[in-house]
Amino acid sequence: MPGSARDYLQEPAGGPTWEDFRLARARGLGHTAARMRALLLSALLSAAPPTPAQAQKLAAQGNWDELYLAWAAVKPKTHSPAERRTIATALLQGCETLAGSDAVMAYSLAERAVNFLETVRGLRCLVRTALVTDQRGAAEEALRQGLEHFPKQGYFGLELGRLLLEDKDAEGALAVLRRVPSRAPEAPQAQALMQKALAAANEENAARAQLLAIERRFSGEAEAPPSRPASTSGLAFASSVGEDGMRTRANSRFIVKYFNNARDFGQRAEYEGRIVAALDEARTHTRQVLGEARETPVDVVLYTREEFRTHQGAALARAVAGLYSAGAIRINDAAELTPQTKATLVHEYVHAVVDDLVGADAGGQPVPVWLNEGLAEYVEWRYLGSDKPPYSLVNRLRGAAQAGQLPSLSRMAGEALIQQGDPALAYGTAGMAVRELLSQGGPGRLLGLIRQVGQGSTFEEALQHQYGRSVTQLDEAVKAALSRR
Repeated sequence: MPGSARDYLQEPAGGPTWEDFRLARARGLGHTAARMRALLLSALLSAAPPTPAQAQKLAAQGNWDELYLAWAAVKPKTHSPAERRTIATALLQGCETLAGSDAVMAYSLAERAVNFLETVRGLRCLVRTALVTDQRGAAEEALRQGLEHFPKQGYFGLELGRLLLEDKDAEGALAVLRRVPSRAPEAPQAQALMQKALAAANEENAARAQLLAIERRFSGEAEAPPSRPASTSGLAFASSVGEDGMRTRANSRFIVKYFNNARDFGQRAEYEGRIVAALDEARTHTRQVLGEARETPVDVVLYTREEFRTHQGAALARAVAGLYSAGAIRINDAAELTPQTKATLVHEYVHAVVDDLVGADAGGQPVPVWLNEGLAEYVEWRYLGSDKPPYSLVNRLRGAAQAGQLPSLSRMAGEALIQQGDPALAYGTAGMAVRELLSQGGPGRLLGLIRQVGQGSTFEEALQHQYGRSVTQLDEAVKAALSRR
């Protein structure tokens, strides 16, 4: 959808609220009892802010729920370094105690412990519990944090290399595995993984070189590219340089454009091969989830961070990983293909599919912004290995649902979600609304809804026809789904 943007969805300052915690942690207690207990403790802590001594006492008593609740919204900077160490130690004790029995609470405690004081033990417990609770992104972030701040610890390079290898990023795995110190206990395991990563990288490079050789033969590409774009029929890519100085590599599915044509042929071929593979992966994944992909070619413009800032503005460059506008996917910081860049390609490709479904080029009527963004968000969650938001955002959504503060779908119908007061909550709510629709009739019914809107029906008419409900009823269904424990 023109003007739609993909936000990084950073958590707002201040951490989780008491309501977030109550909803996530009131296990085993009656609804009213849990609420009264949380409210009572909240009132006590508001009257007298918690002290490091209280953290030690709660840890000694094994009152992990109360310990987390006491420090969930406290800013570490309000305490001295010595106090932060005491608090972090108490929180970490809870993580290590609960890691084997209650990984969700253990993760929450570890996250707060690392916020107060970044330690090797704290990051390791955070990684362990993040993996157990299916939060691979959080685990990778903690591993990179450990690799950067504790380079002599072989654990971080080894485990990050293992994750990247599982994600089929052989070159990335090699880069971090090489950073495992030769004298570290993990060095032998790192060497073994490096052999696997090297074999995978060689196999990938050989296949890529073969593919590029075939493409080059069919497209007639030479060191001096033709001045005009070659034919884009079929799946073989043809390369050219446009009048604007951008290099174009096109076939019947994608028209990829980027600057920096100064690279030699080998560098261009390597880069373009990786981009093509990532785009095909985005298309394949979208087809797997939705049953359809875009039938007409889509422009994909790749920018470095500096180029994106120049063309799209500094504010947008800081806020988004990419956007879909004027019929093109525009990716911020695409000089290197990271997992985030690939996930953004998936997200923005879905917007291109929606444009195709409604017939945007022929003047088809657009769907509500929340539906467009929510569908892209849901498909991205699936790409990242889940069908719902990250755990921390789920907690915030549940808290907002219980408090009656979820964004209204009707209010997110015509305005970019990044412009909402809380973009993370807006994206999450939109994604959960799409998840709710997909649970009734699957992707076929949802795509039918989108096509019906594109053909001129109002969204309310199409929703009533396809699902027999109104937008207000859908709002209530999302709230009920999020409120369930």
